[in-house]
Amino acid sequence: MLESFLDRLSQVGNLDDLDSAILTLSDELNVEHVVYHSVSSSGEQYAVTTYHPTWVNHYLGNDYARIDPVVLACLRRFHPVDWKRLDWSGKATRNFMHEAIDAGVGSQGYSIPIRGPSGQFALFTVSSRDNDDQWTTYTQDYTRSLILASHFVNQKALEIERGTDQAEIVSLSPRETDALTLLALGMNRAQAADSLSISEHTLRVYIESARFKLAAMNTTHAVARAMNQGLLRV
Repeated sequence: MLESFLDRLSQVGNLDDLDSAILTLSDELNVEHVVYHSVSSSGEQYAVTTYHPTWVNHYLGNDYARIDPVVLACLRRFHPVDWKRLDWSGKATRNFMHEAIDAGVGSQGYSIPIRGPSGQFALFTVSSRDNDDQWTTYTQDYTRSLILASHFVNQKALEIERGTDQAEIVSLSPRETDALTLLALGMNRAQAADSLSISEHTLRVYIESARFKLAAMNTTHAVARAMNQGLLRV
């Protein structure tokens, strides 16, 4: 699903090219809007969005980040945030939500918080006008692609910031590498455990250990990071 985007991303060498690549993602991911916003380890900000500039200026001018339930949730969590599962009951947040919908943002959204090296923080978001049933189906079908896209976009942004694609490489044990490799090949946990002749509990221990070393949000993110660092034999 993301092969063409990842191929384009591999050719990106500056922020202007990265802007152009990210702006194509709404079609790749079948959503209304895509947003990537990063605060680097030195405090510099980089953002690209398909939202209308009028809404972006309105959001910034009113300092809506103070009350935006999505931003507040992502600052506290490591896992993806589905907007419809957040608390929108307060008067200020309800008014904010209605303004966002009127501006074309969409009533549904999915945001992935990313915590990079040396305090870097980024947020990758997609939004849509789907109804609840459509959105439930979408997130079930696309979550893996969303996490992979967010990781590779953030990795490219970090490369551009550092001026190099060299980063500290994590060392995984042979069993941790085997476990993530089998998952990357499409096996489920039961199949991977059977292939390695170990229990699912033992497999989970290896996966969680690798996830911790890779500072990954979840297993899919761990596989993506391991692949990006050339640690898997796929």
